[in-house]
Amino acid sequence: MARVPKYHNFLKSEFNFRAIDQNEEEEGLGGCSNCLVLFFTILTILFFPLTMWSAIKIIAEYERAVIFRVGRISGNKAVGPGLFFIIPCTDSFVKVDMRTISFDIPPQEILTKDSVTIRVDAVVYYKIGNAIDSVKNVENASSSTKLLAQTTLRNILGTRSLSEVLSDREAISSEMLTILDEATDPWGITVERVEVKDVILPQSLQRAMAAEAEAVRDAKAKIIAAEGEMNASKSLKEAADVISSAPAALQLRYLQTLTQISAEKNSTIIFPIPIEMMKGMGNSGSRM
Repeated sequence: MARVPKYHNFLKSEFNFRAIDQNEEEEGLGGCSNCLVLFFTILTILFFPLTMWSAIKIIAEYERAVIFRVGRISGNKAVGPGLFFIIPCTDSFVKVDMRTISFDIPPQEILTKDSVTIRVDAVVYYKIGNAIDSVKNVENASSSTKLLAQTTLRNILGTRSLSEVLSDREAISSEMLTILDEATDPWGITVERVEVKDVILPQSLQRAMAAEAEAVRDAKAKIIAAEGEMNASKSLKEAADVISSAPAALQLRYLQTLTQISAEKNSTIIFPIPIEMMKGMGNSGSRM
């Protein structure tokens, strides 16, 4: 029971420290800092022709400036574009590019879900939406985003099979976009687009897949040829039934064939002999 008051006092002191820190953040600069800023402001005004080059700054339309005054961020938002003023010796600023930035994710060696090693690269488009967060919450926003994109690509593709990687690129890109956008939101970064550029397969796997595809095509070709033979035999059977019902039709077919042969300027002339005549000659020879 004696430990309860000590623990209570510890919590109370911890709460007091946090309250003091919060009050300091709300108050902004301290008394000494305010005096220092006021002193250099007066000097800047008195010697304005001399301090003009260090006090006046210009940034482009696509840039914003985060001003640090005595080590603390001045204001609730970045300044710019155009002309702005700083106080020499107490102010410093960091320029932030607000344009959309793209970078390539280097090819990553990835082991898929079905134990196939592939190399995959992608491209990411992002921009800085909050300049203050990109400076205050992360040391290097661009480098951090690139490293996060690499690890995210490896983690996502490690849970997919090879067929899913090859066929579901849009789903993979959408999943990466969601994960990266949520992770980089505290950094003031907005990920606009992610695209999987290329999937590089090993040479042995490419040869195996090509052989498999060729075998499938050969099997389909044989099936189609067999179906054609079957349909042709059915048509020939129907034609034979028609010719057998009308004997003169066979003679007309012979004459049509002769006409086709003669049109090709052949020196060989074929005279068809009816099979019935051959049968008759065979029967007469046997009687003799």
